[in-house]
Amino acid sequence: MANVNFNELPNNAFDAIVIGSGISGGWAAKELCEQGLKTLLLERGKDVVHIKDYPTATMNPWDFPHRGRLPLQIKESNPIAERCYAFSEASEHFFVKDAEHPYVQDKPFDWIRGYQVGGKSLLWARQTQRWSKFDFEGPARDGFAVDWPIRYEDIAPWYSHVEHFVGISGNHDGLETLPDGEFLPAWTMNVVEKEIQKRIMSNYSDRNVIIGRCAHLTQPKEIHLQQGRGQCQARSLCERGCPFGGYFSSNSSTIPWASKTGKLTLRPDSIVHSIIYDESKQRAIGVRVIDAHTNKAVEYFSKIIFVNASTLNTNLILLNSTSKRFPDGLGNDHGLLGKYIAFHNYRGSITASFDGPMDKYYYGRRPTAVMMPNFRNLYKQETDFLRGYMVFYTATRAAWGHNTDGPTVGAGFKEAISEPGQWNVFMMMQGETIPKVNNMVQLSSNLKDKWGIPLLRISVGYDDNDVRLLKDFLIQGAEMLDKAGCKNIITADSGQNPGLDIHEIGGVRMGKDPKTSMLNKWNQLHTCKNVYVTDGACMTSTGTQNPSLTFMALTARAANHAAAALQRDEI
Repeated sequence: MANVNFNELPNNAFDAIVIGSGISGGWAAKELCEQGLKTLLLERGKDVVHIKDYPTATMNPWDFPHRGRLPLQIKESNPIAERCYAFSEASEHFFVKDAEHPYVQDKPFDWIRGYQVGGKSLLWARQTQRWSKFDFEGPARDGFAVDWPIRYEDIAPWYSHVEHFVGISGNHDGLETLPDGEFLPAWTMNVVEKEIQKRIMSNYSDRNVIIGRCAHLTQPKEIHLQQGRGQCQARSLCERGCPFGGYFSSNSSTIPWASKTGKLTLRPDSIVHSIIYDESKQRAIGVRVIDAHTNKAVEYFSKIIFVNASTLNTNLILLNSTSKRFPDGLGNDHGLLGKYIAFHNYRGSITASFDGPMDKYYYGRRPTAVMMPNFRNLYKQETDFLRGYMVFYTATRAAWGHNTDGPTVGAGFKEAISEPGQWNVFMMMQGETIPKVNNMVQLSSNLKDKWGIPLLRISVGYDDNDVRLLKDFLIQGAEMLDKAGCKNIITADSGQNPGLDIHEIGGVRMGKDPKTSMLNKWNQLHTCKNVYVTDGACMTSTGTQNPSLTFMALTARAANHAAAALQRDEI
């Protein structure tokens, strides 16, 4: 590629390009625009405007042709997407359809995707916890993956920065295993959850049970009102898009905020083919894009590039960004690109009943569960598996209308079904998996999509460590519920494929050594400093906490570093 004169390309030249408009891409755009950079935000999917493009947000169950259920034909034609808990008649328009975007499964992997402006920020489960020092220190202490180039102290101010803007509900619990943040008022446990909490914590000195933390506005502050967002209505219809802006999404928050600066150009239906590398400048100079509808190629140029296409697509783009300098993918000098993919192990769950008070109920549809931070292998290795898991549980009453032990006709029947049923408990795990070189993605050598881009081959699976960790959860979880007074305890291993957790990370991991990592402590490619990766692909390990808050904090940190470095003419 010849040297580019930005003055000759007024319509195609920008200070910054952000690839992907999901949770991390929206944050990159917001921070870069606030720093005064003319920013192009590229999204491969359709435009989705907050409120206007949420067609099912206020529909009643009877407004749907199939009452919210998916017809058999749609299920059968989307066997991957159909496995996702949020895929329904009310939300299917925000999900990628299997046949339209194929990939190669060298091992079974359920790749759940949402290609539209806002990406999966319209669909995520919104659970937001800070990582603790144990998560950042784990690889170095336990000898897997590589050492994180940062520690909790490096990212803590950026957690606060993000939490203030997003709006995170939670309590200040004072736990070393789960640092406190900038919180809105927390949601509350119901009477049975509190009883189980009390009994677990009285029986175990190392297990802390707290209410979950989530990106829902329980009590909006001025910064949220300025975004045009309002209080969460506890409707549990979030995957339709929230017309109240009650939960955080790029669509309701960061993208409109970036747009208000006058510095943002949003281009949907723009499929990124590759990043353009200039051999003479020894830096990336732009992005090659394929129009989703016309298949026409166009190139955009910028001084810095943020790659936030979501973990696996970010890997795909970098692998496809080849040049004489980088024949195996941008920044891929040591064959690490696409390697050491990891995810969260969600296979274990437990159900039980509880003889709770039949005169007690709860209000609304709370958007978070009760949770227990990891208690395994914190200070030393103490089990036959590496790392650990978070635990989540909820106590609910059986649906109204299930109380049919009495009369089956007449007034007595009507009265019986007007009361909720017994108390039931559901518990689940979120286990850390260990990044391994053989858990990887690569480009297909002979298969391409309809835009001429190689299909991604995914080879990611479980190992013995994951199975041992799963077994420990099932044993410990059942024991905790038994001590808490639960009955009819049943453990289950779903055997679900990796990917269905929607927490895949890695492939472009951070680290201190360019020979063993792709990115430095500022999320820059070691060998191409004006390219930043801040979505899940950058993660060195998975931790036991949910990852999205960390994506956002890393992105805000990196974007401010990029803007400052650009001002100093250092990249």
